[in-house]
Amino acid sequence: MDLATMSLYIEEDAEYVSQTAPPPKRRVVEEAHGCTVTMADGTEYLDLIAGISVNSVGAANPEVAAAVKEQVDKLTHAMVFGVYVVPVQVDTAKLLAQITGPNLQQTFFTNSGTEAIEGTLKLARKYTGRKKLLTMERGFHGRTFGSLSVTWREVYRKPYEPLVPMVEFIPFSDIKAAEQAIDDETAGVIIEPIQSEGGVRVPDDEYMPRLRELCTERGALLIFDEVQTGLGRTGKWFCGEHWDVWPDVLALGKAIGGGLPMGAFMSSREILSTFYKPSKSHITTFGGNAVVCAASKAAIEFMIREKLPDNAAERGKQMTEGLRALQQRFPFIKDVRGKGLLIGLELDDAGRTERFSNEAEERGVLLGWSMYAEATVRLAPPLIITAEQIDKGLSIIEEALSAVS
Repeated sequence: MDLATMSLYIEEDAEYVSQTAPPPKRRVVEEAHGCTVTMADGTEYLDLIAGISVNSVGAANPEVAAAVKEQVDKLTHAMVFGVYVVPVQVDTAKLLAQITGPNLQQTFFTNSGTEAIEGTLKLARKYTGRKKLLTMERGFHGRTFGSLSVTWREVYRKPYEPLVPMVEFIPFSDIKAAEQAIDDETAGVIIEPIQSEGGVRVPDDEYMPRLRELCTERGALLIFDEVQTGLGRTGKWFCGEHWDVWPDVLALGKAIGGGLPMGAFMSSREILSTFYKPSKSHITTFGGNAVVCAASKAAIEFMIREKLPDNAAERGKQMTEGLRALQQRFPFIKDVRGKGLLIGLELDDAGRTERFSNEAEERGVLLGWSMYAEATVRLAPPLIITAEQIDKGLSIIEEALSAVS
């Protein structure tokens, strides 16, 4: 693409595409394959954020692309809810049941992670008959009305209040706070097992098992938001497995679609059957669409065959050790934390973090950020990333750190 055409797209993007995050976009993306994103001017970038944890099987994964093309030729859409059996939808739900806990037997498909969260909140209230929802300080669950109601940062909630009532925020990884807050009015406790937007915050090892006990004892549903942490990201199929904890309800998104828009929430047959009374208590037009299910099925099969959770654990260890070695050289690195290939690199102030991210991008590496922890850079590359690509990324990160030291 020539320079004039690129400039025109940048101008027309600003004019016609709604902008919610300044500054104006500077680059025009042309294509992406595996761990590489190529801009319209031919510049290639090593992708260490994967479209915010979406492209876990790599961008434009050939097996996912082939499955989508085959499905488009057969069926793009039929009524997905309550009328027809859609075979590829069944296949995908069966795969998910095989890699999750025994109490997570059924899947309700949605269009996105935030829509999955909406479903979990409705399910908790309807199943328990209770109204109170507990969620965590610094937690992020989405921007639709219900998911925003359980999202912590006030600057995003305030303009839309009043939101869903009877929502209470408690400190993350605080056993005493949970013991005091969970009571016989609590319908559900929703939590990210690792807070990603909150700065890749990992709970104490005792926290999740005790939270599971409290919810069971007091009749509240435990809801895990694994939209970002699920499907191998943290070195396990699901993040709760690090503590041998399964929730009552599991929300998924991002990586589940293999690069296509998709979400889901899973639970037991007993809990999900509450949506039968009255009939169609929760419904969707596009959730479980045949094309996105074909993509999801191909992606999950690829993850299983290629053992991507194991690769995430190995490459995550390599990246974490490399970053901690850099921490010895650059004292303004305050912390390196995370699990698998969800890693937080915290610097000493937000300004330096922004400069560092820009320096890394100028040198050919795409990084993420944390909306609730402006000094923390988030690294969440495709789970197919190789040892050589990790080394390349660390080398460029070292250069960028030197530039802001």
